[in-house]
Amino acid sequence: MKLVKYENNDNDGMKNLPYEKFISYGAETLTDSELLAIIIRTGTPDMSARELGEEVLKTAGKYGNGLLGLYQIPLRELMDVKGIGKVKAVKLKALAELCTRMAQTRARDCLKFTEPYSVADYYMERFRHEKVEHIMLILLDSGLHLIEEQLISKGTSNASLLSPREVYISAFRSQAAYIMLLHNHPGGNPAPSSNDIDITQRIADIGKTIDISLLDHIIIGDNSYFSFKESNLIN
Repeated sequence: MKLVKYENNDNDGMKNLPYEKFISYGAETLTDSELLAIIIRTGTPDMSARELGEEVLKTAGKYGNGLLGLYQIPLRELMDVKGIGKVKAVKLKALAELCTRMAQTRARDCLKFTEPYSVADYYMERFRHEKVEHIMLILLDSGLHLIEEQLISKGTSNASLLSPREVYISAFRSQAAYIMLLHNHPGGNPAPSSNDIDITQRIADIGKTIDISLLDHIIIGDNSYFSFKESNLIN
């Protein structure tokens, strides 16, 4: 039987191990690889759990810096890391999803549809990692309360189709008084394209004639955003 390096040791003299370091000094004192080691628990004959955590971060690094890469790396590729396998890979991906949901929950507490930065902050984690454009339609009542949100388009890596007709059909069905558009730029730069500007102006103009106002169109980049409202591109 092969022996593996096991880091979940209750020996009080082993304070340098991640589990004992967590108990003695708190989670904030641990590095990313040490935190992953607690989830991974066991290493391989050649690597401790902490070293295996470092290998996971290294492999996921091409998908994003630090723990962000863990969210993006495909499950199959994570399973291919020696010493991880299916069970540990699923645990690590579940951890990444929990982190994303906690970030969204924290942002929801500050969500105000009249403030573009608040909306961008809330939707940032959902869309900043996507590899193709997603367009979200946000439907609001007369008090600017959320009625529902709809994913109305999912495009290629550099373009996405948006139909003003589809937007306002959804608005009528939901009896919305206001609408807001939000989409991501997979390249990371939230600056609007000429097509983004043209279609946004068309939708805003139609809204004026039917009394359903377009509050804003927000483009999500990599930890950045662009607001048509803040840039005075729509009234």
